[in-house]
Amino acid sequence: MPTPDYISRLREKIGTELLLLPGVAGVVVDGEPGAERVLLGRRSDTGRWASVGGIVEPGEHPATCIVREIAEEVSVEAVVDRLVLVSTGPPITYPNGDRCQFVSNVFRCSWISGEPAVGDEESTDVGWFAVTDLPDVSEQERRRIMLALPRDAPPVIDQ
Repeated sequence: MPTPDYISRLREKIGTELLLLPGVAGVVVDGEPGAERVLLGRRSDTGRWASVGGIVEPGEHPATCIVREIAEEVSVEAVVDRLVLVSTGPPITYPNGDRCQFVSNVFRCSWISGEPAVGDEESTDVGWFAVTDLPDVSEQERRRIMLALPRDAPPVIDQ
């Protein structure tokens, strides 16, 4: 995954120090309640299926960011329905020594148009999956999907 330019510029100043980053993820849903399907991409770094995600750029609203990321990564148009989950993950150390921690905003998004296709190097495959027949996803991803299914539900705030 390419590092955004603004993060590279920060790294020139702070080295590998812990950097708190705003992240987004979007669970793209299509179908009627009880027969939903979700759009997932197979990550090129881990090989696991996951919802679309990314890092919010300076001046960008998280909801705008996830719509952009969905278009870039899986080549479909979607609209944000609601905020699903806000959580802070554990610190991560990358092979180059860079350390970061993500504050993630997970959104439920509805598919509007377009045929799913790999849009960049972050995925090797994309596809729709029935919620009742999900591929190999992490427990964290499964939780995001299940929390995103209701059209109207308050956001979950992990503490």
